[in-house]
Amino acid sequence: MRLKKILGIDVGGSGIKGAIVNAKTGEMLTERYRIPTPARATPENVSDVITEIARYYAWDGVIGVGFPAVIQNGIARTAANVDKSFIDFNIEKLISKKTNCPVTVVNDADAAGIAELKFGVGKDEKGVVLLITVGTGIGTVLFSNGEMVTNTELGHLLLNTMTGEQYASDAVRQQLNLSWEEWGKRFNEYLKYMEFLFWPDLIIIGGGVSKNHDKFMSTITVKSKVVMAQLQNNAGMIGAAVSSRRRFKIFGEV
Repeated sequence: MRLKKILGIDVGGSGIKGAIVNAKTGEMLTERYRIPTPARATPENVSDVITEIARYYAWDGVIGVGFPAVIQNGIARTAANVDKSFIDFNIEKLISKKTNCPVTVVNDADAAGIAELKFGVGKDEKGVVLLITVGTGIGTVLFSNGEMVTNTELGHLLLNTMTGEQYASDAVRQQLNLSWEEWGKRFNEYLKYMEFLFWPDLIIIGGGVSKNHDKFMSTITVKSKVVMAQLQNNAGMIGAAVSSRRRFKIFGEV
């Protein structure tokens, strides 16, 4: 009997969380389990945490991982908010070896975008859709008529002599002790830049800041329609599970 239950993992700059997901319906089947990201976020340390999460659920099935880097065939090509030793490292192979499970690793923003367009606020949305996750960094995923452009990494485009995430991430808001209004004006500059480049029909805001949208939305002036992600912080886990299901072509009933 084929599976639709997948362990979805979302690796973030401050925490690594997982939950068992029905990758066919997008339903969270368990409460999420979160472990702080190791201070030294090396491949060994991060994969050890993912293994610990798998053990927490006594998991021996398929795993999907959303990871904060450009991912090509399981290999990390960048390392913005994790240790630089990830660059050109096959993290997919290491996690699979440590957990003894089939594993798919994808870019974390791509995972969140997949979830939102399949199950969330972007469902059945046509045209150009840009999803932006805002937390420790800024992740992005771009869709055109439902087709995803992978590994866009638009949070690293230069804005006011620094990258977008150095200027307008939630980590920057906290580090500089900015009010939500002050931060919102910065974030609006970033959104205006994205609008200038892509003219999206819809912008979806995800990540931790989406829970506080009422505190900064008054500062947003772009012409594109802007909405908050429906799945919020669960999107990465759900999308990672969906990606793994697609890859291993897992269909049917549990």
